[in-house]
Amino acid sequence: MSWRLANACAERKFGSATRKQIIMFLADKASDDGSGIWCSKGTIQRHTELGETTVKRTIRHFLKEGILVETGARGCKNGFTVVYRIDLARIEALELTAEPDIETGATVDPLQTGPGTGATVAGVPGPPRPPNHPKTTHKPPTREREAVEDEEAKKLLAAYPPDRLRGKAECLGQIRDILDAGTEVEDLVQAVKAYATESAGFTRSKVCFSDNWFKSGRWRAYVEGIAKGREETKAKEAEMLAGLANWVTDRHPLCRHITPGQIDALLASELVTQAQIQAAGLGS
Repeated sequence: MSWRLANACAERKFGSATRKQIIMFLADKASDDGSGIWCSKGTIQRHTELGETTVKRTIRHFLKEGILVETGARGCKNGFTVVYRIDLARIEALELTAEPDIETGATVDPLQTGPGTGATVAGVPGPPRPPNHPKTTHKPPTREREAVEDEEAKKLLAAYPPDRLRGKAECLGQIRDILDAGTEVEDLVQAVKAYATESAGFTRSKVCFSDNWFKSGRWRAYVEGIAKGREETKAKEAEMLAGLANWVTDRHPLCRHITPGQIDALLASELVTQAQIQAAGLGS
């Protein structure tokens, strides 16, 4: 746990209580430089008691904003868990939670430069400051993040074959519901592209228009196939790394074929140590 990083996050505004809760949990797992955060989205969800969809969407936004950075992966019973780093420079650039200095208290002098911010001499509270007062703290637009999410839906719909687009507004709403239910943007984009490729030679009478494609759940089979392929790839990668780790620990002659990228993956997954890498004649 890094008190320095936790304090830095606690003193900044992240736009919502949900985002603040998740970043504080991640800061609790980080080193002083923000690195070494190894916890799955399921772990975050269980400890924060937030919805799984909310956690996934928030992590996705943190990665887009550069607040979080993926630095590798570590092996676990389910394959791999992504290792994150909090970018301290990004955190320190955020707006502070501290309010500007406000002079409050009883007004003794009846001459004021603006509406009172505390009790008057008679004990009657003064009016709030006007919106154009230099000490007024303006809140950011509450729908700013919703606009970003709508932009995601528009870009995704743009990947659908243009000759089969129908009911744009309805499609955008359906896409938003699909993403909010937990489907990743990248997976849905790949599903749309896979369908477009598969149906490229279909006649117009056999294609599925966009509104029906999203509404009827035709995308699910593609997303499930993508997820299955990803899990199979992870399993193969884990099996390959386990084999490479055995080469390293046994100092097998085939170690010379291990690439620098594979060495980084072995160290990130903690299957071998730096000392074992060097003992096998690898690395600097």
